[in-house]
Amino acid sequence: MNGSDRVGRRALLAGLAGLPLLSPLGAAAARTAEGVAEGAAGAPVDLSLVLAVDASASISRNALDFQLRGHAAAFRDPRVAAAVARGGHGRIAVTLVQFAGPDTLTALVPWRLVSDAADCTAMADAIDAVPGIAMGGSTALGSAIVAAVALIERAPWRAARRKIDLVSNGFNNAGIDPLSARAHAAAAGVTVNALAILDEFDWLESYYAENVIAGEGAFVRTAAGADDFAAAFLSKLMAEIA
Repeated sequence: MNGSDRVGRRALLAGLAGLPLLSPLGAAAARTAEGVAEGAAGAPVDLSLVLAVDASASISRNALDFQLRGHAAAFRDPRVAAAVARGGHGRIAVTLVQFAGPDTLTALVPWRLVSDAADCTAMADAIDAVPGIAMGGSTALGSAIVAAVALIERAPWRAARRKIDLVSNGFNNAGIDPLSARAHAAAAGVTVNALAILDEFDWLESYYAENVIAGEGAFVRTAAGADDFAAAFLSKLMAEIA
């Protein structure tokens, strides 16, 4: 690809990122988050983190449940609060979303500040309370990345680092090409990391490394399934906060 093609693709993706890619539910949740955070708008945080979980046809209701329970368990681990406290500002901004096909990114837990053990527990409680619904349909990893970048760019806090934590057990089969999406994320200064659930495809680790992750220090972690997901996600979350 020559330089003009790269510029054209980047401009196209930048335009896509400005479109309302959230579902109606997700857009409402984003507006709610902006309202809640109004008093702290512009405050600096060490990290803005989008936690994105797969809810496509390859994800059973049980698989979605263990993703959500694993996320909640991680925030209840005291090591997460300790890692947050070690940051220069001592606080991070976090939102939890789910996705399936193109234009389906939906906020489950709107943006919130996390700065201590009480905030971590509140985040865990919020995750436990969400009605995670298996969406079915295709797996649009690239579209989810572009929509998550847009969500980060609308976040009400100034972040030293910006990251997307993508969890899935599938490969891209609809929507924006993930190679284009990760180039868009990198150009926006957003790191994309992945946690591959290997219950269907044992080659996903290399697929995500070659097609999905982006940014300095980006990485892929793996989980075989429900039994080791929580531990794998905790390890990944700690690495992202550090």
